[in-house]
Amino acid sequence: MVARLSAATIGFLLVATALAGCVTRTSYLDLYGMPADPRAAIRTINIFPTTNYVNVEGGEIIRFVSGNQEFGWHFLVARTVNSFSLNEVAPPGALNRPVEAYVSPDPRYISVPGD
Repeated sequence: MVARLSAATIGFLLVATALAGCVTRTSYLDLYGMPADPRAAIRTINIFPTTNYVNVEGGEIIRFVSGNQEFGWHFLVARTVNSFSLNEVAPPGALNRPVEAYVSPDPRYISVPGD
């Protein structure tokens, strides 16, 4: 027995299949790097009540200290990321105000003309 599908059914199936690959991401944290052991940090940044932003370099592992809490972050950022809210990656309660992380490019991946 041969099953026949209408053109509308085939069209619907094609569109549904195409849209299945367009699932919206709920988190972009993987584009910002990954949690790190604070003991592996190459430097420490203290977050004070007046701190609005921090400057880091791509590839760095930073130990952040805010009050009596600390956390580490490895800034393995995507090439298109040059800043993001540090609050998105900080443990709950570690930051009580918005702090922006400005990320300069990882120098290991910057090409110099003539090299």
